[in-house]
Amino acid sequence: MGRIAQTDGLTEVQADILAAVRTFVDKEILPYATELEHSDEFPEAIVAAMREMGLFGITIPEQYGGLGESLLTYALVVEEIARGWMSVSGVINTHFIVAYLVLQHGSDEQKRRLLPRMATGELRGAFSMSEPGCGSDVAAITTRADRDGGDYVLNGAKMWLTNGARAGVVATLVKTDEGADSVYRNMTTFLLEKEPGFGTHGGITIPGKLEKMGYKGVETTEMILDGHRVPASSILGGPTEAGRGFYQMMDGVEVGRVNVAARACGIMIRAFELAIAYAQQRRTFGRQIADHQAIAFKLADMATKVEAGHLMMVSAARKKDGGQRNDVEAGMAKYLASEYCHEVTTEAFRIHGGYGYSKEYEIERLYREAPFMLIGEGTSEIQKRIISTALLKEYRLRG
Repeated sequence: MGRIAQTDGLTEVQADILAAVRTFVDKEILPYATELEHSDEFPEAIVAAMREMGLFGITIPEQYGGLGESLLTYALVVEEIARGWMSVSGVINTHFIVAYLVLQHGSDEQKRRLLPRMATGELRGAFSMSEPGCGSDVAAITTRADRDGGDYVLNGAKMWLTNGARAGVVATLVKTDEGADSVYRNMTTFLLEKEPGFGTHGGITIPGKLEKMGYKGVETTEMILDGHRVPASSILGGPTEAGRGFYQMMDGVEVGRVNVAARACGIMIRAFELAIAYAQQRRTFGRQIADHQAIAFKLADMATKVEAGHLMMVSAARKKDGGQRNDVEAGMAKYLASEYCHEVTTEAFRIHGGYGYSKEYEIERLYREAPFMLIGEGTSEIQKRIISTALLKEYRLRG
């Protein structure tokens, strides 16, 4: 373990958790990741081991059967897992966001019923805002929930659900008619409980998994709602929280952006490890290529970017753990880490030369995984919009 991407001020428990996860990644993920990724095979054995380690409930309080750890601990665990294989971190990412939403905004009944099963990984979570016609433009969603007596009937199509098939509960943002004075108060989050698997069950259809350039192994799906009827108690927080969906989901997105930053850090840490090792093995013009200034300077730039991304991610996580809003910090961390991840991985690919293009080398997989960090949980352009809007408000000229 090198000197970069270290975290000061961790408790003994946090350090022990991270040491255990790192050992797990080195022994149980890295040796199998590339083969599983190339075959687009779900990592059943790896996920089963993660359940045994308690990682599905890492932030769920002990009273509900979880480990009760912080967002920082979770983010550092995700960084380690993504260093092994980013797709594996995706298995717990949306699950974690849904557990966070239930914990922060759920009713007492929802917490008692869902969180213990989520803590063990028996019940998996998925998170759904995007639609075929809109991504980051959340106000443009068209999926609706219409009142029918004491129930709601949902119709529409959602897109890009990680864990869409295996999930048993999907936190889903839809349009309602609760606050006609504002589009943002016309959205409600429902906890849609469904049978895991593909196909149609009770008005919910998961057609099949979407084929992707990278981020393989874990399934990404659509979800079609056709007359799906649910009681008002399925609203996140209960019936009185109708119309609060946008604000609840944005709270979830803040922790999700810390998560994506952590995943980006994990990928670029691994890309750097591969590059600096290969630069000492490959020889040209009678010496190792690390001795050539062109390569040595690349390694220096890469390490600096890894360190900067890691520090911003840790800072954003700690601010959220401190009970403060971290929309700007999470946006900055996600923006910087994802852009640096793409740059570091590209440089590692170039250092490998022709071998980087070969599927036999791990860097080929990382090179396809890194671009997803640029778009997951909002593009870089969306992050800049969030950051600049907040800064202009904070630094507004007076008088």
